[in-house]
Amino acid sequence: MNLLTIIWNPDPIWFSIGSISFRYYSILYVAGLIVAYFIINKLVMREGQPREFIDHFTWYIIIGLIIGARLGHCLFYEPSYYLHHIAEMFLPIKQMADGSWKFIGYQGLASHGGAIGILTALYFFCRKYKVNYLWMADRLVMPIPLVGVFIRFGNFMNSEIIGRATNGNWGIVFEHVDMLPRHPAQLYEAFCYLIIFGLLISYYHNNFGNLKDGKIFGLFLILVFTARFIIEFCKEVQSDFEETMTFDMGQLLSLPFIIAGIYFFFRKKTLKENKTQ
Repeated sequence: MNLLTIIWNPDPIWFSIGSISFRYYSILYVAGLIVAYFIINKLVMREGQPREFIDHFTWYIIIGLIIGARLGHCLFYEPSYYLHHIAEMFLPIKQMADGSWKFIGYQGLASHGGAIGILTALYFFCRKYKVNYLWMADRLVMPIPLVGVFIRFGNFMNSEIIGRATNGNWGIVFEHVDMLPRHPAQLYEAFCYLIIFGLLISYYHNNFGNLKDGKIFGLFLILVFTARFIIEFCKEVQSDFEETMTFDMGQLLSLPFIIAGIYFFFRKKTLKENKTQ
């Protein structure tokens, strides 16, 4: 094996207690959400909102994230299966060949669905608590790329969302999949998200006190989904139906977010905004 090739074959389960297994992916996912909570809490409280505000907000976002990410995976990538197994779409269970049910956790979450779920939950939160949607969206999206870093490392531990085989002898061999050296697409994505997180935080601090609502939100959409669109070229497709597509599902779903990001970043103030600022 070439010295530039790494054999990757970790056990995705970190530890077990009885029949319950704790996977690296789940632990990293939760850790990312906890880190995001503290960052958003600091940002929002800095601007005068009480702790109770961010606590209520957090529950809206977590629920929106989980529901959106789960439904996104089921409907975008495996609709033919889940539309005939509705219970498995909503519950962390799977029906086995003998007719019994097994707890498996939520295996299958889509980032695009998560984004839609978060933005929907944010709408309901802002409507109930009378908060400007774009002002809250700007603060919400800043730590999200950091959550993406944790999630992609979880994918790496699971040997999933792998890259295409490389043309040479370099790359990472995901032994759970095959013995081909592949692009570590999860690590590419994690590295990009880490840079984007730094850029968003820097933009916020450099423009604090002179931020137009929606500017950070737009920048987030442009950077994150452009990176996602580009990295998809070196990923293996996640569903068989994508084999014949010029652009895979992840790329097609990224395009509306990029367009929306361009709009929010470059839009001019409305008449109402000019009167109130």
